Amino acid sequence: MFYRVLSFCLVMWCSAVLISAQTLPPQFRSKQAPSTTASMTIEEYEPKSMLIVPEHPVKRAKYPFIDVHNHQDGRMARQNLERLVREMDSINMRVMVNLSGENGGRLKSSVENMDKQYPERFITFANVDFSIDRMDDPDFGKKAAAQLEQDYKNGARGLKIYKNLGLTVRDGSNRRIPTDDPRLDPIWQKCAELGIPVLIHTGEPKSFFEPHDRFNERWLELKQFPNRARPGDVYPPWEQVMQEQRNLFRKHSRTKFIAAHFAWLGSDLKRLGEVLDSLPNVSTEFGAIIAELGRQPRAARAFFVKYQDRLLFGKDTWEMTEYHTYFRVLETDDEYFDYFRKRHAFWKMYGLNLPDDVLKKIYYKNALKLFPHLNASEFPQ
Repeated sequence: MFYRVLSFCLVMWCSAVLISAQTLPPQFRSKQAPSTTASMTIEEYEPKSMLIVPEHPVKRAKYPFIDVHNHQDGRMARQNLERLVREMDSINMRVMVNLSGENGGRLKSSVENMDKQYPERFITFANVDFSIDRMDDPDFGKKAAAQLEQDYKNGARGLKIYKNLGLTVRDGSNRRIPTDDPRLDPIWQKCAELGIPVLIHTGEPKSFFEPHDRFNERWLELKQFPNRARPGDVYPPWEQVMQEQRNLFRKHSRTKFIAAHFAWLGSDLKRLGEVLDSLPNVSTEFGAIIAELGRQPRAARAFFVKYQDRLLFGKDTWEMTEYHTYFRVLETDDEYFDYFRKRHAFWKMYGLNLPDDVLKKIYYKNALKLFPHLNASEFPQ
């Protein structure tokens, strides 16, 4: 009998506790995560910062700027071109360098469509055709140089080399063509002769060559885009690929090179400085790597001040609102603000608050030295 009474009392006590818990004010209830939280993925995780700091969003650059790294279809329809120019005006972009000019007749059409309709608003770069059938021609270098000279006569004012050179370009024997392959020497020599710059994208972020594991800083990007990985059983090591680029720069010291994407050394500015110190014919631009700079504001600011004559503004992809983050990093001293693409940056951005004289060089003065045909009087002195 005693145990029956005890069991009854226990049941009644548990029921009372359960009922009282359900009727408690919200602030005293147990806060259990909803069932969906437990299965949430890293892609879904979007924490809202509780930090309250001054904010100074910048939607228009302080000075007119030249974007040396962009890609457009140079033969776009007139209405699309008009819209592009309006958007450029809205963010104070004075000149856009279109690196996707191709060559031959297609380049000529691009120049006639963009450069001639809007004089001094666009600069078109030519590209080299590295297809296998051409690479097996013993006179490939000379023919490519001759094509480049014709492209220059048709309006090209620079040469863009894509990342396929040094990674995927192969000859008929399936041998990888390194960036410093001597067969290509006539191309770089022709650029020196014409006085036009070469903007060259070599390699990829170093993380793409590392194991895709929990230590990889670009884990999310490689998860979303597995084809961006550069495994060692298919590709040469990152150090080898980038050394071939530096070999090219050193060998052709009369040619003006622009190392795209900070030569993928945005996370190692000391080493990038050493590269620039040893190669006076090289400048660089920060297309697609502003996230690397925004997380190290003191080091990056010191780097920009020291190498202010060697740095160019570059963005890479055209999305007008994304430029706002670039302006904010360069111009303000804001703290802890978002980058626009999570897969590139799990961290927050900080402004470099660059001095005006440095900003002017980054935005347009350094680029004007590379493109003397532009009217410098259109820019602040």
